[in-house]
Amino acid sequence: MNKLIIISIFSLSLLSASQLTAEVKLTETLKAGKEIAQNICSGCHGVSGKAESGGNSGAVPNIYAQQRDYLTLKLKDYKSGKLQHPQMTMIAQMISNADIDNVAEWYSRIKVKIFDPEIELSEPGQY
Repeated sequence: MNKLIIISIFSLSLLSASQLTAEVKLTETLKAGKEIAQNICSGCHGVSGKAESGGNSGAVPNIYAQQRDYLTLKLKDYKSGKLQHPQMTMIAQMISNADIDNVAEWYSRIKVKIFDPEIELSEPGQY
């Protein structure tokens, strides 16, 4: 009986350790992505991904909640010169592929809540 309890505790500790390792890796990726967003991207796109230049436009789009793979592809296209934009091409060429992956992860993890005001506001206390 005692051996079973010890084995169970040991097994749970291994599971928790692997989960913790995954969380630490994810946290480091997001920290690195947020740092790039704060130091490089925030002037135009904001840390939150909401365009700081007066709203969403073709020149400075909102990028929050965008798909990670889409952001990665576009940034790498700017880096290679496949896509041309005076600021984005220069910025993408300054950062590493790891930076691109991290910042794409950061912006893709930002979520927005969309609600229908007719439904939300007609049912007090439901929002």
